[in-house]
Amino acid sequence: MGNPEASRGRREQRRGPVVRRHGQMQAGTTDQHLLDTRGTADWVHEDPFRVLRIQSEFVEGFGALAELPPAISVFGSARTKPGSPDYEAGVAIGRGLVEAGFAVITGGGPGAMEAANKGAMEAGGISVGLGIELPFEQGLNPYVNLGVDFRYFFVRKAMFVKYASGFVVLPGGLGTLDELFEALTLVQTKKVTRFPIVLFGTDYWRGLLDWLEHTLVDQGKVSAADLQLFHVTDDVEEAIGLVTKEAGT
Repeated sequence: MGNPEASRGRREQRRGPVVRRHGQMQAGTTDQHLLDTRGTADWVHEDPFRVLRIQSEFVEGFGALAELPPAISVFGSARTKPGSPDYEAGVAIGRGLVEAGFAVITGGGPGAMEAANKGAMEAGGISVGLGIELPFEQGLNPYVNLGVDFRYFFVRKAMFVKYASGFVVLPGGLGTLDELFEALTLVQTKKVTRFPIVLFGTDYWRGLLDWLEHTLVDQGKVSAADLQLFHVTDDVEEAIGLVTKEAGT
């Protein structure tokens, strides 16, 4: 019967799963493009190569973290000052989580992250830092004993969720809020098995909680039941108890 495409005068080019037609067709073959060393190096900045970098970050993260014991991710501000009440609470939470049988995962930076890592390391536990490439960051804090640095935020976020049995959220800024609301969304939409989320510091979180209740709930943007997806406390032992009990230990 012949080729119906050819009968209509159309041509197409197939490269793996990609089909190109008309003006999107490219000269040469895939092997030719690979072996031709006379071209520019622009390809290392193009999306297909970025996919390989993203894949490699997932592989490195999975490889480094796959054998972790049950862990809790602790979020909080990089601007929290050493010696402040929030910092000391972070140290106590990191220590208490290790004593309860958990590894501690943070973003690996200074401030509240450093505090939780410090408590975990000083308690003899696994203190994980998942760093991110930023123009103003100074690398992993000295209390991390297992660290992975990432280029891509979304890969790093996947590691926070995949290897955590729960979250403790200390006072923080935009990054902390981003991580908090992502966690709440994943639980609300059942993209992950429900796990505990504990906000530490009732005074700090009060304005946000009032807005959630009296704006989002009152206007029907979320249900009242969504406010049960997290706990709020000022007590270190209660925070540790809530996050570890619901995490299954």
